[in-house]
Amino acid sequence: MFLLVGLGNPGTEYQNTRHNVGFMAADEIFSRYRFSPFKSKFDGLIAEGQIGREKVFLLKPQTFMNLSGNSVVKAALFYKILPENVIVIHDDIDLSLGQLRAKIGGGNGGHNGLKSIDAAITPQYNRIRIGVGRPQKEVIDYVLGHFSKADMQIIEKAVDISTQAVEVLIENGIESCSNFIGMNKILSK
Repeated sequence: MFLLVGLGNPGTEYQNTRHNVGFMAADEIFSRYRFSPFKSKFDGLIAEGQIGREKVFLLKPQTFMNLSGNSVVKAALFYKILPENVIVIHDDIDLSLGQLRAKIGGGNGGHNGLKSIDAAITPQYNRIRIGVGRPQKEVIDYVLGHFSKADMQIIEKAVDISTQAVEVLIENGIESCSNFIGMNKILSK
């Protein structure tokens, strides 16, 4: 059993922003694997489904990024899911646009959503990082900014690959997931 978390901020004003690529990936996973309808629970929206042979709970915290850990810990405790079976998909400014990486544990790179989750359940969970590029301006303005049309095409490809990578991670582990991502690189601008 897995808890799959897409990070983002609730509300239409944040749709298609760099900080919401985790929500974009969660929405793609939701449609691709035919999860049950989202329900409001654990300070988030949660749906139940199956990926491969595993039961998966798909969570979109509605607490805003800085408090994502509150939602994650409530769901993880309720379903008795250990950190090693938690997968978090999130934006990463340290990766170029569309670049993907997968790892377990590690630092938070200043990402407030990860800081919150680290404090709530420990940093030893799976992460799928979607690159949004390094800002030329203030980080907050950048991550809360919208993608250009050209950048959105790259992000849509990255979201598609990250969705496939989730299945590889669930079926075969983080190393296989990293290898899969490495073989499916996206060339950005």
